[in-house]
Amino acid sequence: MNDKVVSFIRTVFAKLFALIFLGLAIAIIISLLMSVAKGFLEGTEFMQIFLSSVNTAIIALALFELALVINREHSGDEHEENAVASLRRTIPRFIGLVCIALSLEGLIMVIKYSQLELAGNLYYPVAIIASTALLLAALAFFLHLTAK
Repeated sequence: MNDKVVSFIRTVFAKLFALIFLGLAIAIIISLLMSVAKGFLEGTEFMQIFLSSVNTAIIALALFELALVINREHSGDEHEENAVASLRRTIPRFIGLVCIALSLEGLIMVIKYSQLELAGNLYYPVAIIASTALLLAALAFFLHLTAK
């Protein structure tokens, strides 16, 4: 196939996926605002509203970051020869954001289970936090192996 055709198809699909993820992030933000407003109107406890909104906001941020990465890395005329350099530039930001989301989820679960006195269920958030640590270690190993 012609390089210009492949580049055009690549750009179109990158823009399409970036728009899909951006649309999902916007929809999640709108849902977040509606659930916060509904929580205040129903008189739900502030801490409960806060804990549920943090999770939703982090997911929206991760989708937004994914849309930015896809748009920047896969749409454009220049074709980067070094794929490893491209991965070293984009993967740490996304994996870092996922690790933040997982850490917050684990900490929120610890807080929730301790408030509800469900100490027997604490192995779930501990598993999430341990998985996050493993993911960060794998990212560090990847960056070490791909160092110049």
